[in-house]
Amino acid sequence: MKNFIRFSRFFIPASVLSALLITAGIAGFFIMDGFNLGVDFQAGVIQEVQFAPTAFSLTWSGTGNASIAFDRSNMYIVHSGVGVESRTITLPFSEYETIGELTQALGSELEGTEFEFSVSESISTQWLVRGAQRDPQLGNIPYVVHYLDPQSEEISIISVREAMEGLDETIVVQNMGLPSDRQFMIRVSDSDEMSRAPTEMITSALETHFGEGEVVILRSDFVGSRFARNLTDQAGILFACTLLLILLYVSIRFKLQYAAGAVLGILHDTLIIVGFVVWTRMEFNTSTIAALLTILGYSINNTIVIFDRFRENRRLYPDDAFINILDRSLTDTLTRTIITTVTTMLAVWSLYIFTTGAMKDFALALIVGMVSGVYTSIFIVTSFALFWENQRIKREKRRQSGQPVKSGRAAAVKA
Repeated sequence: MKNFIRFSRFFIPASVLSALLITAGIAGFFIMDGFNLGVDFQAGVIQEVQFAPTAFSLTWSGTGNASIAFDRSNMYIVHSGVGVESRTITLPFSEYETIGELTQALGSELEGTEFEFSVSESISTQWLVRGAQRDPQLGNIPYVVHYLDPQSEEISIISVREAMEGLDETIVVQNMGLPSDRQFMIRVSDSDEMSRAPTEMITSALETHFGEGEVVILRSDFVGSRFARNLTDQAGILFACTLLLILLYVSIRFKLQYAAGAVLGILHDTLIIVGFVVWTRMEFNTSTIAALLTILGYSINNTIVIFDRFRENRRLYPDDAFINILDRSLTDTLTRTIITTVTTMLAVWSLYIFTTGAMKDFALALIVGMVSGVYTSIFIVTSFALFWENQRIKREKRRQSGQPVKSGRAAAVKA
């Protein structure tokens, strides 16, 4: 007979450890004043900015209409209107390597264009930065083009927070991308002080501290209070539906005691992740919800594999004790659990190491959740199944001896 690991010896210590972790998480929720809510669940403004000096500005006084756009490889000018031939002017950065060459070519292609340079004309066009908050239409109002030298000095998040001091106490600043990118996300909660023009107020505060023309707005979004409240309600409904469907699925495929154990495991994983998010002050946003649902799917999948092997072993060893079959099933699936977890971890650790921002938080939540999911499926779910079986046996012995069975527990489901 094949030897097996006595996982059941660790059921009680694991239960005590889980109780301590869950208690710490619940306590942290009240001590830390709840979650660090992202803009998805909190009404307000989220703005991504990049600190990049002004390269040049251009004005246009020609005939018709002209709009400008550019990406990492080209600059585009769309010229149209009454009395002119509609056309698109494409200026590849690979052909015009400096802003001097680029602007000279643009001036020859589009009459009425004038330029004012803030830096040397030898600046590489590969360094140009495109903002998201400018009117692309050219005219008498200068259109400002920024650039970012890869060797530029990094800007610390502390200095950005100092620039925002006194504006509003609800402002949160986070790093975006690599330090050399000099990108930051600024989140402002909905308030009376910031309700008028939060985007302009943020930009003004930053330019006052770092200099005029040094700030590029990459993205600016507003989330209303009603949308934030609806999103929160939908997240709760989604989680409740997940629990209900898993309970229904496992009840049909196995038995009620296993379904209850699976739901208990999901609640356990949820509380562990919630405690981790609370204590680390990780931003709780839609990415966190996605990570949580991914973790629940991973955990329930491992639990189903263990239950499948348990059902098979129960047919192979019908006379063996329940606890022995449980330990044997966990031992049989241990290799599969290790291989699956390690291979998945390699991908998740790659995300954590090589990404930043929300994706890095997403990967970190997955790492913690995957460890918790394996721990839950081996020690928590199976220990609950053993507890249910022991209670069933006790009730069966009472029934056979003629002792009364407590109301509400008579309808036990046999394993």
